[in-house]
Amino acid sequence: MEVKAEQYCLARALVIAISRLENDRNYNSYRRGCRIRPVVLNECETVGIDLSNEAGFPELVRIQEQFREYKIIVYHGLSCEDIMFEGQVDSSKEINLLYDDVERHYHVIAKLTAATARKYVCKGCYKLCTSDVTYVCD
Repeated sequence: MEVKAEQYCLARALVIAISRLENDRNYNSYRRGCRIRPVVLNECETVGIDLSNEAGFPELVRIQEQFREYKIIVYHGLSCEDIMFEGQVDSSKEINLLYDDVERHYHVIAKLTAATARKYVCKGCYKLCTSDVTYVCD
């Protein structure tokens, strides 16, 4: 799901993903970019870091520390070797993001299996496979 913002794209992606996970009534508004700015600014204040421009690994680590109820996973591409960040928390609520290094922009992956055209995502290593029957986790 494309995040349409030049600033705060990581913060916006997180707000959209969390609102989707929590069945927030504002999810569709946030997705369209409506009413999201105050929530994003509040999130940035809560985390205590400036997310107005680019955000990389150090910012992801600090965000994950603040939002421990969600496991943040950032993909650099849509294949099984492309995880660039995986939060070190134990949570069933996963936020999957896609980082575009050309545009330096984060997007929400609403359904990982649909985005990757795979049927199975291993919950142990997050590798994408066509079947859970034939896959053996590392």
